[in-house]
Amino acid sequence: MEAASITPSPPAKSPGSVIWDNILWVIFGATLVILAIVDLTDDGNISLLANNIKDGISVGTIWALIALGYTLVYGIIELINFAHGEVFMIGSFVAVSLFVSLGIVEGTGLFGLVLGILLVLLIAMVACAVLNAMIERVAYRQLRGAPKLAPLITAIGMSFILQNVGLLWRPTPDSAPDLLGSQIELVNLFGVEIVRSDVFAVAVTAPLLFALLWFVGHTRYGKAMRATAQDPDAARLMGIDVDKTIALTFILGGLLAGAAGLIYALYNLTVSFNQGFTAGLIAFTSAVMGGIGNLKGAVIGGLLIGFVQQTVESRAPQDGSAWAPVAVFAILILVMVFRPQGLFGEETREG
Repeated sequence: MEAASITPSPPAKSPGSVIWDNILWVIFGATLVILAIVDLTDDGNISLLANNIKDGISVGTIWALIALGYTLVYGIIELINFAHGEVFMIGSFVAVSLFVSLGIVEGTGLFGLVLGILLVLLIAMVACAVLNAMIERVAYRQLRGAPKLAPLITAIGMSFILQNVGLLWRPTPDSAPDLLGSQIELVNLFGVEIVRSDVFAVAVTAPLLFALLWFVGHTRYGKAMRATAQDPDAARLMGIDVDKTIALTFILGGLLAGAAGLIYALYNLTVSFNQGFTAGLIAFTSAVMGGIGNLKGAVIGGLLIGFVQQTVESRAPQDGSAWAPVAVFAILILVMVFRPQGLFGEETREG
């Protein structure tokens, strides 16, 4: 009986097979080496590469927060919630509107500024969590047993609905108050300029990421989420309320989208009704690259995509901002071709 429970060891892989299985890591590592060599050849230092890594981390944390919303929902019900990018956009709009309504402007005292940002952050997160929960209850729950194409089309429809709500709310791009003094340099380390917006993005994001990983990995509700992701029918038999667990997943995704919306507004200092479409696609690429359904993979994917964007923008011969999306979505195609499960992909249930 005991012998029957022992899993046989997988056959050893050849070196070529190991390299092929990790082709994305090989490409990324080779890219870093090539960029470092180019910088050393041109001007004798790698400050440009270092600055791109720093900026990539700052931008990548925003993509990671949004990507976690995609990967949470997919991990539970295997649905790509295409409305998630628009939930993020609503979070930015709520944050900017509250800053104006509460009179939080440039020059506000330090205590009032910190208290105001924390208050607006909390409200934006709650607003997006409620919105995401409503979307799940109204649009997705009724289609849970339907063919997968039906909820997918519904998700796209919800995305267009929310985008048009944003268009009615703010028909033209709007500016956010520069509460942080975003471009004020805090420290310069070997030619790498670390400004306030960089520190703010990481300081807000890091605790949220660790809190989510702890919640999913160590709490009773997190265990219920993992059980539901593995086998919803078995989870029901074990007494888990699957509907509430799925709703909780959407709430968590909404909380993170709201936080990302505020960070995006204060980092970029502008918001627009179509920002969710672009950010959603980039974050989705991050989730796929890391391995959709894998939380740590979504974070790593977001950071890598952020680095790719910053590198292309700083090194493209002409308008780098126009080439950055080309590079991002080319990566999405490469991931789908060479490693569709992503860098940290796991087996998912079928059916």
